Amino acid sequence: MGSGQVTDWQGKNVTVAGLGVSGIPAAKVLHALGAKVTVVNDGDDARARAQAAELEALGIAVRLGDGATLPEGTELVITAPGWKPDKPLFTAARDAGVDIWGDVELAWRLRGPDAAPWLAVTGTNGKTTTVQMLAEILKAAGLSTAAVGNIGVSLLDAVLGEEQYDVLAVELSSYQLHWAPSLRAHSAAVLNLAPDHLDWHGSMEAYAADKGRIYEGNRVACVYNVADKATEDLVREADVEEGCRAIGFTLGAPAPSQLGVVDGILVDRAFVENRQKSAQELAEVSDVNPPAPHNIANALAAAALARAFGVPPKAVRDGLRAFTPDAHRIAHVADVAGVSYVDDSKATNTHAAEASLAAYESIVWIAGGLAKGAVFEELVAKSAGHLRAAVLMGADRGLIREALARHAPEVPVVDLDRTDTGAMLAAVQEAQRLARPGDTVLLAPACASMDMFANYNQRGDAFAEAVRELGAGA
Repeated sequence: MGSGQVTDWQGKNVTVAGLGVSGIPAAKVLHALGAKVTVVNDGDDARARAQAAELEALGIAVRLGDGATLPEGTELVITAPGWKPDKPLFTAARDAGVDIWGDVELAWRLRGPDAAPWLAVTGTNGKTTTVQMLAEILKAAGLSTAAVGNIGVSLLDAVLGEEQYDVLAVELSSYQLHWAPSLRAHSAAVLNLAPDHLDWHGSMEAYAADKGRIYEGNRVACVYNVADKATEDLVREADVEEGCRAIGFTLGAPAPSQLGVVDGILVDRAFVENRQKSAQELAEVSDVNPPAPHNIANALAAAALARAFGVPPKAVRDGLRAFTPDAHRIAHVADVAGVSYVDDSKATNTHAAEASLAAYESIVWIAGGLAKGAVFEELVAKSAGHLRAAVLMGADRGLIREALARHAPEVPVVDLDRTDTGAMLAAVQEAQRLARPGDTVLLAPACASMDMFANYNQRGDAFAEAVRELGAGA
């Protein structure tokens, strides 16, 4: 089908890979456009059969229990972002010269001629928060916008819905970017790069390259993290439109063409008349909620994208003040007996946990869960100076215990060998016993939650409930 805009879908044979949050809407949209759609799915359970029945009632063909073979006559494959690139279905498609798009690519191709430009964000950590901050800033400037993409709001809905947007704040995962070859954002940011999803991408280089796709064809600004050279390298490698600028963000004083922090003020030396000699005040650090270092970096990235779109300084401040972080992201739960309890259950990898641990002086750290192949040496070595004690739980807690023994042998460790529903309360009680007034008890697991909990939300809720029990007994 080549890389041009597809205008006539009538009778086109399209295979949609995967039932789910992206596959079902894609199948319905393409069917409505007149395409002959076949959905293939690996699984054949009760849920899949119910979803298949819904699609078949519309006249969409569904093949359950076989996501490996390419249906005969397929002219295009639309894949769920999580399907690995080495699936036999994709090998067959490539051998047949058939294009493979993700739902993001499909949404990009289905945009109308006057469609809203995209301000796009990716990175290992901080994507959702940054996109939500960006949307609030854009709204404060009086623009019609929405936070969409990997954040849980379908891009297809945003692009094809009745509401006309001025601009979209778009969160994109590395999976989505892998399958979006023709995406061209107005401006984009890569917040940071740390090893993640390497089992899917195959290598750190492939993971970084997929993240870097977000910069391809940018028109106004490629926003990078001054503290993370790999993000700047991706900007250098990108093929952008003439006049597109590299814009850095830093927690220090900004150089020209950067946003940064001076004396507790977020300042812009990129989108000002004389960036060599002047800077524009945007907001105070205290306007950022919470004002932890990594969250200030998120705010600067959001501000850079908004400023690239022409948003005035006052809207940056008003938008940051209006932003409320999602639950389980460095959320203050309560103070009990002079000790602060903070829920960062969303810190499911070492990079996120490191940022969280850097935000507090003296910490009793609750950690552990499923490591997903992660190693904890660097995390513990960097964070050792902040640790009063550690309480470890979950399947791979032993890996963290060994790293603590090597790099922070003076830190007391409680190894909680239990996975029952009362385990989190026990962990919080142990943390309370170890904490001193002025300390922070921080749930920043550095691991996934599925060994003991349905997801990180349930883990965070269990922590908050345990803290409330402590408070009730205080």
